Amino acid sequence: MKHISHHVSLLGLLLLLATACTTVPKIDWDTRVGSHTFDAVVKDMGQPEKSTAAADGTRVAEWLVVRGRNNPTHHSVPDGRVVRTEGVRDPDQLLRLTFGPDGRLKEWKRVWR
Repeated sequence: MKHISHHVSLLGLLLLLATACTTVPKIDWDTRVGSHTFDAVVKDMGQPEKSTAAADGTRVAEWLVVRGRNNPTHHSVPDGRVVRTEGVRDPDQLLRLTFGPDGRLKEWKRVWR
């Protein structure tokens, strides 16, 4: 019984690793221009980080794609210690989608801030 339990645990671990190593396919936004709607994007990606509607019905929304990371810097000091400082933070990567008054995707671009 212990032997079977070990195999089940190993199989579970392998399945977890197999799913953790798969990557999400990149979305070809060019093919979605003119047809994809704001509601469809929200269904796929969740609520945007920021959304602004203009008086003419145009909507610009941004989704966080990659959160910027802190890149610590390490410095050696004369007494042999290594000191870590915060360093520089990478910018966040966002996807900015513009929807026309009809609610359909008009244009897209990646932005960093």
